[in-house]
Amino acid sequence: MNMVVLVKQTFDTEEKIELAHGAINEDHVKFIINPYDEYALEEALRLREKHGGRVTVAACGPSRAAETLRTALAMGADEAVLIEESGLGEDGHTIAAALAAAVKELAPDLVLAGLFAIDRGAGSIALQVAERLRLPHAAAALKIEIHRNVETPAAAASPADTELAQSPSPDFTAVVQRDTEWGLETVQLPLPALITAQQGLNEPRYPSLPGIMKAKRKALHHLTIAELDLTPDDLNPRTERLALLSPPPRAAGRKLAGTPEEQADALAGLLRSEAKLF
Repeated sequence: MNMVVLVKQTFDTEEKIELAHGAINEDHVKFIINPYDEYALEEALRLREKHGGRVTVAACGPSRAAETLRTALAMGADEAVLIEESGLGEDGHTIAAALAAAVKELAPDLVLAGLFAIDRGAGSIALQVAERLRLPHAAAALKIEIHRNVETPAAAASPADTELAQSPSPDFTAVVQRDTEWGLETVQLPLPALITAQQGLNEPRYPSLPGIMKAKRKALHHLTIAELDLTPDDLNPRTERLALLSPPPRAAGRKLAGTPEEQADALAGLLRSEAKLF
């Protein structure tokens, strides 16, 4: 199987984040692979161990994101693609367009990504990629199984149904158990498809020392926006960040005096007048 994993470089959630001039101060900040993308990468590596094939990791970001891709290569990915985000900014529409253009040329059987990125929490870019490539998709996967069909189901996508350069595996099906608001749901998708990983799908491995040494010799391809098949509309951002503000400082606690009844009345009054809860 030919698999592509979409990854993003994010700051470590254990880091103390400071703002400077309306942006995150990146000095002395540790960057990591987005944790949900690690679940996606681990699942791709396990599927490769079971079914064979290749795993390519793809990211859209600044040049420092190459470090994250090297970590993914050390975990076991075969090659990596970095799209330099110069000119794209942080708009999800433009980033999804760039990733979709890169994935289209790779013609994967399966695209995996994290459910969302912990820095922005939008969770829309991977699904936008699926829509652009006209791929069936399932979000928040807790279990993924790949089966070879005895007969191609009538509902399976034909090569003309996708935007990929070719449809490599119409005879394979992914059975996905996904996390939903109403409980677990099992869906079946014809490949090629896109699936996003939820926490609990697996336990990501750590890069080994041999893996780190091998990663130095693996291919890391750099692409620019000019090299991708993008239209002016693709590069037209749909969102704009006006400001990035720290949460207001937490007020000091207040001790209420009196009998339990008086304290309850005072608490209800404060919730109504100050907290504006009702």
